[in-house]
Amino acid sequence: MANSTYDTHTQIRDKAILVSLVTDEIKRSGMDSEHSLHELVQLAETAGVEVLEVLTQNKSVPDSRWFIGKGKVEELRMLLEMHGGNTVIFDHELSGAQVRNLEQSLDAKIIDRTQLILDIFAQRAKTREGIIQVELAQLMYLLPRLSGQGKNLSRLGGGIGTRGPGESKLETDRRHIRGRILELKNHLAEVTRHRKLYRARRQKSGIIQLALVGYTNAGKSTLLKQLTQADVYIENQLFATLDPTTREMELPSGNNVVITDTVGFIQNLPHDLIAAFRATLEEVNEADLVLHVVDASSEMREDQMAVVDSILQELGSSDTPQIVLFNKKDLCTPQQLEMLPTGDGYLKLSAYDESDLLKLRQIIQQKLTGDTLKFRIPSDRGEVVSVLYRVGDVINQKLVDDDMLYTVQLHQSDYEKYGHTLKDFIERD
Repeated sequence: MANSTYDTHTQIRDKAILVSLVTDEIKRSGMDSEHSLHELVQLAETAGVEVLEVLTQNKSVPDSRWFIGKGKVEELRMLLEMHGGNTVIFDHELSGAQVRNLEQSLDAKIIDRTQLILDIFAQRAKTREGIIQVELAQLMYLLPRLSGQGKNLSRLGGGIGTRGPGESKLETDRRHIRGRILELKNHLAEVTRHRKLYRARRQKSGIIQLALVGYTNAGKSTLLKQLTQADVYIENQLFATLDPTTREMELPSGNNVVITDTVGFIQNLPHDLIAAFRATLEEVNEADLVLHVVDASSEMREDQMAVVDSILQELGSSDTPQIVLFNKKDLCTPQQLEMLPTGDGYLKLSAYDESDLLKLRQIIQQKLTGDTLKFRIPSDRGEVVSVLYRVGDVINQKLVDDDMLYTVQLHQSDYEKYGHTLKDFIERD
């Protein structure tokens, strides 16, 4: 497991200068490099790094050897000496050769955005599944960077606070690393199999599933706690929670649904991390309804929403019914609230406002219920009646001969999903 390789000795706190490179391609894409750099500061602080200074370099294309150019590297070296820094964090992904060159020139630890995110995930992972997922992502990131590292290999693998695959693991050859990756993938395949069996049991029992998704620190865990009274960890920081949490929530009708909080997304989320966490994120694919939580007070909310939508599309979940929840409305100015979309599929709320939470439950119930159908079920088919009560809202029931006639409000998607159980009992006019 990943944690078994961490350095447990007393660690010197990383003191870092953060670096952003603004290229012509970034300018053409319309990407907000200032926001990305601000986010990098938050990521560094989340990882426990002391941020000394931020440095921005404008350059038409990245330097293949030094990334920011030899002149800027010299400026960076002087800043490190002046501030007593020992780490440089780049707001981009670097090649192994660039890391090696920069380390040799600066005599400092070089971390890129991808490795920083992986380090944070390594710090946050608590369950065996989460630890396996993080180690797999770390090793997939490090494998193409192993060639020719020599004495720099152990430093490359150290990460922030020397978290991540440690020196003993990295000094092995490629074959060993590939073997470990295969072993971890086999572990995750077993996790995936168990998750599929568990989801199949939930579907067979007719339990409605909801998934909370959103940009990191949008307030998903707070919302889960307020909706379900779940005992979950909440902190105002990026990736405060990593492992998914599933809890039951009661709707106004009295029916229960299950709601799962997923890991927060972020721009440039490493693809290796998405791949490693696919078994967990596929909970979204099985959801009957996705609750997309947005930090309404963020100036970058539209960009953050686009990031979430892009990852949902990558997961194959973009067609799942969705409600966009503009959370933290209590932190918004009147002008910000006016600019938010309104209408079906959108809700402005505060996770701490009981009236907002009630309205959300009502909207969820309305989304999940649909057409009014009638089912004629023999009195000895209690298992069918049980499914009917779980997936629909029973409006009326009466005895007809030896059968019970149920009038039920049922969403079409639920009828399609559980039709194998219910279709033989539908009452035709």
